[in-house]
Amino acid sequence: MRRRLPDVEDTLRILKEKRTRPGHRPPPPAGRALRGFMKELDGRFGQGASALTARWKEVVGPDIARRTEPVKLVKGRNGGPSSLEIRVAGPAAAIIQHQAHDILARVNVFLGPDAVQKLRIIQGPLRRVPPPPQPRRRAPLDAAEEAMLMESLAGAPEGRLKDALVALGRGVLRRSS
Repeated sequence: MRRRLPDVEDTLRILKEKRTRPGHRPPPPAGRALRGFMKELDGRFGQGASALTARWKEVVGPDIARRTEPVKLVKGRNGGPSSLEIRVAGPAAAIIQHQAHDILARVNVFLGPDAVQKLRIIQGPLRRVPPPPQPRRRAPLDAAEEAMLMESLAGAPEGRLKDALVALGRGVLRRSS
C-alpha cells in the first residue's frame, strides 16, 4: 500500500507540532581547548628547548652558534639540577668546554634564573637546515614564438588581463618546447 505525501497544510501542521533536534555541533578547535593548559605548563616548566632552538644564535652569539646546536633540555629529578645537551662540531668541543660558564649564563638569562645548571657536550655533525632552493629562471622564448604570441593577443585590450594572458602563453609555449 502506497503512502500519500502530506500536502502543504499538513506539512505546516507537522512542523508546528514536532520539535526537531538542533544540529550536531562540531568540537571546538584543539588549540582553543588546550590554550589554558599549555599556558599553565609553560608557566610551571618554562619555555623549553624549542624556544631555545629557535633563538640559539641570539642567545649564545653567532660565533658559538656556528659551531653548536642545542639538542635537548633535561629537567632534574626531584628538584635536581637541569642540564642542557648541546651538539658541537668536531674539534671545537674543547673551545666550547672552556666557554661553558658563559654559555650557561646566557641560556639562564633567556630561560630564567637557574633554569640550567649543567652543560653536556656531544661531539657530532650539526644538523643544519638547508636554505630553500632558488627558483630557476627559464630561458626566454625565441623571437618567432614571441612574435606569434603577441600577434595572437593583439586584439586583447591593454591592461592586467593582457599581461596575465601573455605570461600564461609564455609558460605554455616554454613547456611545449
